[in-house]
Order: sequence, then structure tokens, then C-alpha cells
Amino acid sequence: MRIVVFGTGGAGGYFGAQLTRAEADVVFVARGDHLRAIRTHGLCIETPAGETAFRPTLATDDPTRIGKADVVLLGVKAWQVTEAAEAIRPMLGPKTFVVPLQNGVEAASQLAAALGAEHVLGGLCGTLSWVTAPGRIRSVSAGNFIKFAELDNRPSDRAEQLRHLFERAGVNVEVPSDIHKALWEKFLLITSFGGVGAVTRAPLGVIRTIPETRRLLEECMQEVFAVARARRVALADTVVADTMRHIDSLAAKGTTSLQRDIADGKPSELEFWNGAVVRLAREVDVATPLNEFIYRCLLPQDMHARGKVKLSP
Repeated sequence: MRIVVFGTGGAGGYFGAQLTRAEADVVFVARGDHLRAIRTHGLCIETPAGETAFRPTLATDDPTRIGKADVVLLGVKAWQVTEAAEAIRPMLGPKTFVVPLQNGVEAASQLAAALGAEHVLGGLCGTLSWVTAPGRIRSVSAGNFIKFAELDNRPSDRAEQLRHLFERAGVNVEVPSDIHKALWEKFLLITSFGGVGAVTRAPLGVIRTIPETRRLLEECMQEVFAVARARRVALADTVVADTMRHIDSLAAKGTTSLQRDIADGKPSELEFWNGAVVRLAREVDVATPLNEFIYRCLLPQDMHARGKVKLSP
């Protein structure tokens, strides 16, 4: 299978690199200094166990050079999904399918609207990984995973073929029976962890230890749970307790990309995390005061990063 990693950041880069272990035909789409470093030295993945350089079949910033792909792992930021769909078109053959890795619950429907539902699977991943320098990604968690499935939850050969490839690469992979449930389970985790982390500017180990901030996490999760239930997503009654147990298992130094982008003055995925909680809640008349508070508090920093407002004279 020819696998194209479109957006070789923390998530796309980490999982794309692992696929090279299975001797897959992997292409990285990147740009600038990051691309030049990958071409020269390969993509270096740093973990607590050490570091390894992975060399793709091809690294490029020009999708028209790639030809037809079997699978596209989409690793761009959430606000770039629609633009990326147009860039993917030259790689799209009759059987090509795209697996979005963005945090959130809207990327698959955006891709389906642009490319056709037959070319899209629902997808999500879990990894505490980020780019530390051109050509280098740090991953601090042993609990990395990827999940994907057909949008209508039917079994398919293409999902199974990709699952087997990830298994050969040693990746924790699953084809869930209900991809929308899986997406919302991740959404409940990441919006709460990301939003509280960005507001408190503390790593996960601190947030989960202080009773007040731990309670904030739980209450944010309860709001997302209420929105999911109102939208007829089949989350379990125990999802908040289960997610908090998962939170307790994650690396203490962990932060989310939202928190890091806000702290670094970069554009963030705020609109697609806590902003999406608020927007989707309004559609089903559910109150989400904590997520709305987080969203409004972080909005000035995100707008400043996008050049829409100035925070100082």
C-alpha cells in the first residue's frame, strides 16, 4: 500500500514513521526546514527509550509529484482540513481513502463533503507527540494508538488491510464497532484536558493532582457527555470516570497541542475543540458554561495569533 502522510507533525509524523517499520511505501508531505531535515537525515522520533531515524520512500511539499495513493493519513491542523482536501485531489484514485487524525468530531464530515463519503473513513489517534525541531518529533507516552472505521460502521476490507499494516508496525490499532462513539470519547478527553491545560498553563500531572483543577476536568467532561447524549452518540454512563482513570495513566509532563500553541502564540485549534463543544451544544440546546468560559478566555490569544486583534498597543 502507498501511504501518504499529509502533514508530518506530531501525530502524522509519529504514525507515519512507525509504518516504515512494516516496510510500507510511505510518503511524507511536509514543508520548509522540516522537509529539508527529513530529506537529509530522515524523521527522528525521540522517546524515553531513545531515538530512531525513519526514512520515507519520498518526502515532498508537492502532492502532484506523488501519484495515486492507497491511503492518506491527514495530519494537518483542524482549520486546514478543507484546504487540504483540495490538495489531496491529485492523489485520489477510485479506491483511495483518507483517514483524518485531527482532534475533534467534524473532520470526516468536512472531507466527505469535499471528496465524497466513499473516500473517507472516520479516524482518531492518541499520542503525546510534537515537533521539537526540524526533522525531530518527541513522543513522551507509551500509550499511543490509532483507530479508524467506515463512517457507517460497516466492516470493510480496506479498514482491515490498514489495521494489519499498523499491527505489523507494532502500533496499537483498532477498528471500533462505532467510530462516532470513539470520536466523541476522544473529544471528551482532549477538549477537557486541552482547555483546562491552556487556561491553567500547567502540565497534566499538576492538573490532575490539585483537587480544584481535577474537578474542572471532570466538570468539562460532564458537559461534553451531555452534548454527546443529546446528539444521540452512544457514550457509556461511565465515560467520565473511565476517562479520568485514563488521565491518571498518562505522562505527568503531558500537554496538548492546544495548550502548546496558545502558550507559544501560535494559531490553535480552539474553534474545533472547546469552541466546537459550545457550538454543537447550542444546536441541541445544552448548556456548557465551563467550556464556554474556557473558549472565551482563550479566544483573544488565538485571535492575536491569527492577526485579528492586538493584545498590546
